[in-house]
Amino acid sequence: MKFKYVAVLVVCAVLAAAGSALAAPEYTLKLGHLGNEDHTWQKGALKFKEEVEKLSGGRLACEVYPNEQLGNELDTIQLIHTGAAHMVITGESMQNWAPKCALIAIPYMVRSMEHLNKVLTGDIGKAIEQEIIERVRLRPVSAFLRAPRNLTSKRAITKPGDLNGFKVRVPNVPLFVAVWESFGAKPTPMAFGEIFTSLQQNVIDGQENPLDLIRSGSLYEVQKYVNLTEHVYGWIYLTIGEDFYQSLPADLQKAVVDAGKAAEAYERELFIAGVADNEKFLKEHGMEFVEVDKAAFGAIAAPAVEKFLETKPKDVLDLYKKIVAMD
Repeated sequence: MKFKYVAVLVVCAVLAAAGSALAAPEYTLKLGHLGNEDHTWQKGALKFKEEVEKLSGGRLACEVYPNEQLGNELDTIQLIHTGAAHMVITGESMQNWAPKCALIAIPYMVRSMEHLNKVLTGDIGKAIEQEIIERVRLRPVSAFLRAPRNLTSKRAITKPGDLNGFKVRVPNVPLFVAVWESFGAKPTPMAFGEIFTSLQQNVIDGQENPLDLIRSGSLYEVQKYVNLTEHVYGWIYLTIGEDFYQSLPADLQKAVVDAGKAAEAYERELFIAGVADNEKFLKEHGMEFVEVDKAAFGAIAAPAVEKFLETKPKDVLDLYKKIVAMD
């Protein structure tokens, strides 16, 4: 009787070990982005992780790395190209490969969130996504909304003339450099993670970002004013390496796509709820919100944008004009 009992235990142990082996993930996705742990991108990424692990039956695992732990956007894209990472949240930085990605964040092109949704869900949005797949070798699986970009500073800015000689941090996007130069500022491209220290040490005078990133980067500790330029309404993509995606079996590809849709819907809910909360938080932490002459900024930006887009393939400028002319 004792022998049978031991035998049963051995069989159970073998079956358990076999079950564990079967449950082990076949692939582990490394996903990097620049937001911190409280940012909606992080929460959207964690939703993707939850969904993709569930929908794949555990065959796909996902590790999420916020705070540029895998490097900045461009670094992470390079890691994806070498196979050392698999996913990244990225946007207009991709225009270095795919010119249409400049349209993700054009100053004073999109007028509102409603306008942005028309662009994103229509033929123009599909054309941008296809170019990302073909030229960047990344596949968008979610489109996360971004609050409008605003200029922060240590003194109030109300009109373009206030920016003469103003040292402003911008992302590594040539169009942003051109537009801020047209305002009379001195734009300085740098990674997001370098902004706080650069402001603290007066290397730069200000920076421009949505309220959520101003909050998550603790920039309220080193900046006094949020100047409501609202110069860019844009979006950003959660992407997966195209070559890696194509290497997956069809059912796991579907799990990735469906998880991306779920993450997009979840992040959008958080985004809408968070807009007012971010403004309230920044005001409570000492920031003052300043109305600016947006018409004056827009009038100066438009020629600079068109001049810049003339250096791109003609279809990029044509798409820009279509977006501006949309109802």
